[in-house]
Amino acid sequence: MKKILIWAGLAALLLLLAIGLKRAQQGQIGVGEMAPDFTLTAFDGEEYHLADFKGQVVVVNFWASWCVTCKPEAEDLESAWRKYQGDVIFLGVDYVDTEKEAKAYLEEANVTYPNGPDKRTLISQAYRVTGVPETFIIDKSGKVAYVQIGPFRSYNEIIFLIEPLLNK
Repeated sequence: MKKILIWAGLAALLLLLAIGLKRAQQGQIGVGEMAPDFTLTAFDGEEYHLADFKGQVVVVNFWASWCVTCKPEAEDLESAWRKYQGDVIFLGVDYVDTEKEAKAYLEEANVTYPNGPDKRTLISQAYRVTGVPETFIIDKSGKVAYVQIGPFRSYNEIIFLIEPLLNK
C-alpha cells in the first residue's frame, strides 16, 4: 500500500509539472484572445468582476510597490483614468506584494482607480504575466486589444491606444 501511495504522489507531481510546462510554453495572453475572467477584491473590500464590464474598454495593469518603473506609469494611468472616468474601466492588480507597502505606494502615487492584491497570483497566472509592469487593454467585446510589456512611456501613449477602442 505504501508503494502505491508513493507512485500516486509521484504521478500527481509529474502531472502538475507537465501542466506548468505547458502553460509556460503557451506564452502570454495575446491580442485577439478573450481576456480571462477574474474577480479582483480591491483594497477597500469592493469586488470587481471583469465579466461585468463587457461592452466597456478595460485597462488591467499589473504592478507592485517594489517595481521601480511602475510609479511613473501609475501616474500616467491615473491621469488617463481621470480623463475617461466612467467610459473606461481601470483595474490595478498588485502582484506579489504586501498590503501595507501596496497601500502606501497607491497613496504616494495618488492612484484612485480600483486596485487590489492578486491573491495566490491567480489573476497573473490566468494572464500568464512574466513581470511587472504589464498592462492588458481589453476591448468592448472582451478581447485583448493590446498588451504592454514594461511601462508605458507616457500618458499620450495610453490615450493613443484607448481612443480607437472607444469608437468601435
